[in-house]
Amino acid sequence: MEPSIDPATGRPLPADAIQRILFIAASVHVYNIPPLTSTKGYVAASWTADNNKRQIFTARLRILETAVPTATGETLKTDILLEDPSNGQLFAAAPYTNASIVEQVLDSSRFFAVRVEGEGGRKAVLGVGFEERSEAFDFGVALQEVRKTLGLEDNGKAGGKKPVKEEKKEEKRDFSLKEGETITVNIGGRAGRRNPPKEKEESHQSLGSFSLPPPPGGGSLGSFLPPPPSASELKAQKRLSQTFEPPNPNTIGDMGFDDGEFGEFQ
Repeated sequence: MEPSIDPATGRPLPADAIQRILFIAASVHVYNIPPLTSTKGYVAASWTADNNKRQIFTARLRILETAVPTATGETLKTDILLEDPSNGQLFAAAPYTNASIVEQVLDSSRFFAVRVEGEGGRKAVLGVGFEERSEAFDFGVALQEVRKTLGLEDNGKAGGKKPVKEEKKEEKRDFSLKEGETITVNIGGRAGRRNPPKEKEESHQSLGSFSLPPPPGGGSLGSFLPPPPSASELKAQKRLSQTFEPPNPNTIGDMGFDDGEFGEFQ
């Protein structure tokens, strides 16, 4: 059995190496783009000018992941391959070692600038254009997953592991009652009910002890009851009642006032 060949380098791979295709596009346009003249980024409008004058090839694009087992685990790498769609021969390869290997242009979501490597370590930047926006979107999503897997920064700079933010653990507090502790609950009045001001409450209580009962019969303020008799008047009335008590008619004869049969003095 012939050993597997690394399509990015043309070198044989170990027998236990595992390769996986993460993305494939059957046809993409490859452009020989001019050098970058602005620090803002690439513009695809200049690539397609003059009836796609800068287009040099139509290729099949694949994102290939290769895992090689080692004594301590495995070595993982990912390559972007531009191949001849008719026979699969490699046209150019871009080892995806950091996020800046692929840059999206400023004026389109279907075009990208890809830094490729050739034999002898030669490097170049090629333009890649997708015919469908959906394919370009899937290409970007696949690269995002690769960055997560390899721990690359997603900011266009050199690769590296993403800093992991440590989540602050919430401190657990013990709210249980200890031995000998009690809890007091103050229950307020009903919602929306306001307590009267203290000053008004005190004035109401002070006037309440001197309030007079209403007059009988619901009379007006002009009808007053006579004042009650004083103590001296009560004693005088009592003495008069004892001194001038009227005689009982049944006992007139006994008192010597019987005037005879005709009821007249003789």
